[in-house]
Amino acid sequence: MKIPLFPLDAVLFPGALLPLHIFEERYREMVRECLGSKAVFGVVRAQAEGLAVVGCAARIAQVLERHSDGRLDILCEGMGRFEIEILDERRAFLQAEVHFFNDSGRAASRAQKEECVGLHFEILELSGASEEGLSLDLDEPISFRLAASLPADLGFKQMLLCLASDAERTEQLVSFYNTLLPKLRRGAEATRTAARNGHVM
Repeated sequence: MKIPLFPLDAVLFPGALLPLHIFEERYREMVRECLGSKAVFGVVRAQAEGLAVVGCAARIAQVLERHSDGRLDILCEGMGRFEIEILDERRAFLQAEVHFFNDSGRAASRAQKEECVGLHFEILELSGASEEGLSLDLDEPISFRLAASLPADLGFKQMLLCLASDAERTEQLVSFYNTLLPKLRRGAEATRTAARNGHVM
């Protein structure tokens, strides 16, 4: 299957939302065509050494604003993952023959998911972040939902996108959280200690 590609300094996950500001003429053309045919385009991470091989298809969920000069603000939703097979550079925007794929490995157990969710929300609490509207069904895979909001480098996110096992993604997330949490816990304790200094207990 051939789809247009949109190289970005980002990693899109299935089910995640991605707002985009479309200003280059070639991508305006691409978006117009996708809107007209209700087709998807592929979001692929642009790296110094070239494009990532695995990307995520994006559906245009909403046109947020049409500017008078032709620029567009759109909201996209991540759909299925794909692997690039052949690049096609004959048009103004890049296209590729792609192969879509789904998970083929183990599903995460409920216990794994519960551990992962607990660590995720502890990180949010310790970092002072909030995640309004995050609804999780532990009977379904949750790794992509959590990965989409991770304060992690794109290399790690790209690795998660490529994994074809929900259990492996969940294990990688747990490992990431357990690496990050000790530093956040120490910082939170130091803040509490500083707040008590000078006060009569």
